[in-house]
Amino acid sequence: MAKNNILSTLKYVSRMKKEFMLSEIKDYIEEEMSTQDIYKVVSPFLFDLKINATPMDDDFRITPGLSREKMELSDEEKEKILSFFGSAVVPGQLQKIIENYITLKTTKDWDDPMVLEKIRKAIVAQKNAYWKSGKSRIISYEKGYSILAYLAYQFPVYFVQFEHILHSLASDGMLKKRMKILDIGTGPGTVPLAITDFYKRLDNAEAAIHSVELYDENIEAYDAIVPEYAKKVSGLTVEKPVKANLVDLKPEDIPDNIDLMIFSNVLNEIRELTIDQKAELVKKLSSKLAVDGNIILIEPADRANSTEFRKLTLALKLQGLGIYSPCSFIWCQGCKPDECWSFEQKEDINPTRLMKKLADCEEAFRYLNTDIKYSYAIMRKDNLSKVSYKVPLKSKFARLADVNKHVGKRINVVCSLMSGDLGDSKYSVYKICDGTTRKQVYTLLPSHHEVPENELIKTAGYGTVLELFNVLVKYNEDKDAYNLLLSRNSTVAKVE
Repeated sequence: MAKNNILSTLKYVSRMKKEFMLSEIKDYIEEEMSTQDIYKVVSPFLFDLKINATPMDDDFRITPGLSREKMELSDEEKEKILSFFGSAVVPGQLQKIIENYITLKTTKDWDDPMVLEKIRKAIVAQKNAYWKSGKSRIISYEKGYSILAYLAYQFPVYFVQFEHILHSLASDGMLKKRMKILDIGTGPGTVPLAITDFYKRLDNAEAAIHSVELYDENIEAYDAIVPEYAKKVSGLTVEKPVKANLVDLKPEDIPDNIDLMIFSNVLNEIRELTIDQKAELVKKLSSKLAVDGNIILIEPADRANSTEFRKLTLALKLQGLGIYSPCSFIWCQGCKPDECWSFEQKEDINPTRLMKKLADCEEAFRYLNTDIKYSYAIMRKDNLSKVSYKVPLKSKFARLADVNKHVGKRINVVCSLMSGDLGDSKYSVYKICDGTTRKQVYTLLPSHHEVPENELIKTAGYGTVLELFNVLVKYNEDKDAYNLLLSRNSTVAKVE
C-alpha cells in the first residue's frame, strides 16, 4: 500500500511542478521514510513515468523526461558520429578505465610484462576454443584473465561494431529520444559502453540501460567499468546487471516495454539448444518488447556461425517475428537457402594501447584484432521492413531461383547486396540475394571491366537493393554456386 501511495504522490507533485527535489514529497505521504528509501521505491517506475531523477548530495532533482518520439540526428550530431568512424578507436578515457581495472584485478601495472604474458595466453586459449566444433566448443568467461583477454582482444571490435548498428538505426529513424534498452548476455558491458559512447555525441536523448549476465567475473568488470564511463553522460541511466542464465531467462525476469533488446555474440555460444529452441527462447522474451521495439541479433562472420545464424533468423520469422534488415523479400516469398553466408564489413579500427602492448612480441599477428565483420539481423513484432520495394508484376527481371535456366546467357536481376567485397585485386566478388534461391549466388566484377556504369556495386551499402542489367550467368561446379559476371556493358543501379 505504501508503494502505491508514494507513486501516486510522485505523479501528483510532478503534474504540479516541472522541477522539484524528491525530498519534497515527504510532506505528502503518511509514512516516515528517508529520501533514499523513497528513491528505492520509485526508481523502477521513473522511466515509464517519463521522470528523471538526478542525484544531488543526499537528494534527487526530479525533472520531466523526454517523450518517446522518433530521434532525429542533427547535422552536428551526424558530423560527430562520422568523425568517430573516420578513425575509429576505443576512446582514451575508456581505455584508461579498462587499464585501471586490469591494475586493480592483478595488483600489478596493466602493462607489466607478466600481466601481458598471462593475457596473451588467455587470448590464445579463447581463440583455440572458439574454432572447435560440437560439444568440445566451450567458451567461458568465468576466470579473471579470460575477462581481461576479452577486454584486450574482442572488446574493441565489438564496441565499435555496435556503434555502427546504432548509427544505422538512428539514420533510419528507428531510435527514440527516450529509450529503454536491454542487453542480454552483456559480458563486461560491451554493448552498454558502446551505447554510452554513442550517446556522448547526442545533444538531446535519454536511455535506461538494463542488462543480464551469468558470470560473476563479468558482473564485477561491468560494475567497475560501465558506471564509471557513463557517470557524466546526461540522460543516461545504467542499472546493475541481473544475474541469470540466458537459457533459463523468463519474461518476468526482464523489464516491460523494451525499445531495444540485444543479443550480441551470445546465442552461438549456447550449444545445448537447437536452432528452433533458440528461436523459441527469443520469441518468448520478445513479449516484453514495445510494439515498435527492435530486437538486435549479432553473431560472428565466420562461415559456420554466420550460416547457422541465418537459419535462426528464418526460424524466428516462422515464429512470427519480422525481419527489418538486412534481408528483404522483394519477390514477396520466404527465403529457404541451403546455406547463406552473409555479413557486414566496416573499416578497420585502430588498436588500443593494450592491444599494441600485447602485439609487441614475436607473434604480433596473434594479438591484433582490428577488422570489423559481423552477421546481424534486426527483428520486429510489427513486420516493418527497411526495404519496402517489391518487384513489379510483369517485370523483366529473372529470379535468382531460376539462374540455372540461364547459364551462359545474359540476364537482368534485382537483388540485395549481402556482403562486402569477398574477392581480390583482380576480381571484386559480392554475395547477392533476392529471397528466392536455395543456391549461393555471387556477382563478380573483374577490375579491367570496371566502368562508371557498374562501379556502384563496390560502394553500395550492405542490404541495398540493386538492379543488375546485362550480366552473364556462370555455374561454379566446385562451389555449387552461380556467378553473375559484370562486364563493361553491364549496368548497376540502386532501387529508390
